[in-house]
Amino acid sequence: MSAAVKYTLGRIGLFVGVLAALWFVEMNMFLRLMLALVFSAALSFFLLRGWRDEMAGEMAESAERRRAEKERLRSALAGDDQPAEGEPGDQHR
Repeated sequence: MSAAVKYTLGRIGLFVGVLAALWFVEMNMFLRLMLALVFSAALSFFLLRGWRDEMAGEMAESAERRRAEKERLRSALAGDDQPAEGEPGDQHR
């Protein structure tokens, strides 16, 4: 399971848990939802730190791969980079 999915499910789970804890408190439903949102965000800052860091690392790796692929394609389109034998993009005519 990807770190983004784990973190998202953790955030949703915290929200539902805090909302369930506030369910029996006598207050307006909108206020209850807002408090659950604020409290779950604060809790996730501490409780889900590992998953958040893992997700950030995956996102950084993905961005670096995209940046490298973009640069490779720009070089290939500019004619600066000739594909080596057997590499994808090497077409024999």
